[in-house]
Amino acid sequence: MVRTDRTDRTKVPLPRRPLDPAGVPGDHVRRWYENELGWPTVPADPQNPGDPGGPRDPVRLRVGERFDVLEVPAEAGRAGLRHLAPGSPVAVRGDRMLLLVAAGSAEELPGLLEWLEWGSLALDLTATGEGGVMDAPLPWLPLGRRDPLQGAAVWLRPPGPGCEVEASLPTLSALGGGGGAPDLVRLVDTVATQCHRLWLRRACARPEALSRTGDQALAFS
Repeated sequence: MVRTDRTDRTKVPLPRRPLDPAGVPGDHVRRWYENELGWPTVPADPQNPGDPGGPRDPVRLRVGERFDVLEVPAEAGRAGLRHLAPGSPVAVRGDRMLLLVAAGSAEELPGLLEWLEWGSLALDLTATGEGGVMDAPLPWLPLGRRDPLQGAAVWLRPPGPGCEVEASLPTLSALGGGGGAPDLVRLVDTVATQCHRLWLRRACARPEALSRTGDQALAFS
């Protein structure tokens, strides 16, 4: 079941992060997420300082409070974009796509995959929920750069202004047509199908891998 015991954040103004001393690496990015969007952040691992041309202390977003994250191959993610609302944020990092979904969805994913009859197959599909983090895509590129930092997450569909994102995120509560949020079931079924097709494509290039799986994988193609 989807959890419904979450505070209505539209009624209580979110605290704004005070301005930190100028020159603190990544501070402007952190302030943008916390003050403009109301998204909680945590500093990245100091042992992983990031790209030399970017912030020395990359910012990460705390997952599970405002949203969860569904991560899939970019090709599979593109097939799922049609199931998202126009304002539903989507990021890419290399050849991976990060789809923001309703908080609590990561808990529901294993059961949902079983219900959709994908549970018996290993899919290149993961979800991050409460207690997890994601690298914060840069709201803008550093001055003088026209290309994203190597390996950095960037917004394909950036979050809109203001602090309300929940209404645009795919959720199980949309099953049956209730409310205006996108349906998480259709999104997961589509990206799972594409993930499996990608696996079959790679396996066909390696016949020995396909033969080890027997006919089970073909039954889902």
